[in-house]
Amino acid sequence: MLNFDFQNSTRIVFGRDTQNAVGELLKPYAKKILLHYGGSSIKKSGLYDTVAASLNANDIEFVELGGVVPNPRLSLVHEGIRLCKAENVELILAVGGGSVIDSAKAIAAGMYYDGDVWDLFETGRSTDGALPVATVLTIPAAGSESSMNTVITNEAIQKKLGYGNVHLRPCFSIVNPELFFTLPKNQIANGVADMISHIFERYFTNTTETDLTDGLCEATLRTIMKNALLVVKNPRDYDAWCQVGFGGTVAHNDLLGMGREQDWGCHGMEHELSAIYDVAHGAGLAVVTPAWMKYVYKSNINIFVQFAVNVMGVSGSFRNPDAIVMEGIERLSEFFKKMGLPSTLGQLGIDESNLELMAKKATREAYGKEYPIGGLKKLYWQDVLEIYRLAR
Repeated sequence: MLNFDFQNSTRIVFGRDTQNAVGELLKPYAKKILLHYGGSSIKKSGLYDTVAASLNANDIEFVELGGVVPNPRLSLVHEGIRLCKAENVELILAVGGGSVIDSAKAIAAGMYYDGDVWDLFETGRSTDGALPVATVLTIPAAGSESSMNTVITNEAIQKKLGYGNVHLRPCFSIVNPELFFTLPKNQIANGVADMISHIFERYFTNTTETDLTDGLCEATLRTIMKNALLVVKNPRDYDAWCQVGFGGTVAHNDLLGMGREQDWGCHGMEHELSAIYDVAHGAGLAVVTPAWMKYVYKSNINIFVQFAVNVMGVSGSFRNPDAIVMEGIERLSEFFKKMGLPSTLGQLGIDESNLELMAKKATREAYGKEYPIGGLKKLYWQDVLEIYRLAR
């Protein structure tokens, strides 16, 4: 097990009707905020009115910026930074899913940076702080409600990058599973695929003596997968949503990765699909992940056998570990299909024309200096290209 330093300061306010308390929760932090959200869904559902009423009742002034889309755009982040500076905003309240929260975090980081906020994503350099962010979660998926990470797409150059900074953890996040009841099934499925991938990126490691976090990863995976099928069948199943919603938070609040080398190769490969083809992140991960597993599993077959047995319930002779691993991958693929997720690049509308370009962009070979991705197995652009081909 590796040394680690873990601290998560985000307060999670979980359960029915918790969104009604947003104004009261905000009072210690700010008198004027930016209300940041996506499209019209929060207004149609009545959530916007609930949040606005709570803010008004607690004398919190707000300006608003909607328009966040999946794979949130840098151009809106720039607009948000300008608005926050002009209005002397003290906090950003993100009402939405991971895309809205990621956009809010990028705006928050940009408020403390003199240059273009995109520089932070390109260089990874730190900032001295960030504007506080709070969230009301409407789509469980990204885990951004308690992570220090954000992912933004620079649409002008078709590049999607992540950035992490301890200052970007929300001060609090409201998670009411009732707000998930009206989600379309494709959004449920995409969200679940993202949660699962967040765990995989930590679970599949070369680090040994990680019994506790192995067990936590496996229990979280089994819980999410079991209850995900229930909420797809009945989107108003509150108890099942509690498991999925809290599972998504645990998957990406960093606890499961403590003391472990992590991978993040699948996320790096999927970001190129989203950047060029604007596919849903979870759908892209559902396609890329089984192909990645088939390509890398022999680098550490033991952890893949453990996954197949402990998570996917595979039995068989340990004299034939390859067969156990392949059955585990097949069962994972079948789970994704049951959720209604795609299984090939072709189903995402992606042909061979940009595979090499995406492989080179994923490893930055396209920009002049290659940085292999992944931890379990270092992947150069030729490796990434082969994985894309396996995913066709």
